[in-house]
Amino acid sequence: MANALEAHNITVQFGGLVAVNDVSFDVPEGGIVSLIGPNGAGKTTFFNVLTGLYKPTSGSVRLNNQVITGKSPHIIARNGLARTFQNIRLFGLMTAEENVMVAMHSHMRSGIISTLIKTPHQRREEREAHERARELLDYVGIGKYASDYARNLPYGDQRRLEVARALALKPSVLLLDEPTAGMNPQESARFVDFVRKVREDQKVSILLIEHDMSVVMKVSERVTVLDQGQKIAEGSPDEIKTNPRVIEAYLGKSGVEGGH
Repeated sequence: MANALEAHNITVQFGGLVAVNDVSFDVPEGGIVSLIGPNGAGKTTFFNVLTGLYKPTSGSVRLNNQVITGKSPHIIARNGLARTFQNIRLFGLMTAEENVMVAMHSHMRSGIISTLIKTPHQRREEREAHERARELLDYVGIGKYASDYARNLPYGDQRRLEVARALALKPSVLLLDEPTAGMNPQESARFVDFVRKVREDQKVSILLIEHDMSVVMKVSERVTVLDQGQKIAEGSPDEIKTNPRVIEAYLGKSGVEGGH
């Protein structure tokens, strides 16, 4: 199976601190994979390299077999890599529909002149964008909130709005950063089903950073584990949950020994 996303020997150094140390990783086409690790493991730094927020000290990233290392985030997004954030980053005083439409503008062809004078092409494109935004909101299950300010949506629905906005970019790879943070167990369980549905319906590959291990074990086909910036394990959920190095990274050596 071909890979949708490949990271080769990524190292990120901030002064004397090595946040990510020689990590290689790939996301198969149509796969759902998770990146996990204790706090400070380097997960978010790694995500920021993939999306262009950080340039790696060394190593390379390929998206659909095209090198994207060092490109700006909007170019990477246009090439097919979309993300959500651990801390929700919606435009609170814009409606749900407007939040989705903001993402669409990177794919719209009307220039500033067409927009100012409202050419027929621009009006048609704008109308189609409104329709597509509402379709995406219906798809993620929050169509009834299309005209509500984003900040007024329930927390779980703000998470779904972030996914709708990411899907508006027409990604081939979707990165979800702590998507169930703040959700109760029932919401998290529904989100697992939702992630599978997105993969099937939208034909995207999905990479999650996730702290909720029950979510990771239910939704992932493969799990990669970072600890202190290094990859310490990779495999199926069953292999990962019984891996001694992973258990030690999460519980500490005394915790592991105490469990024997």
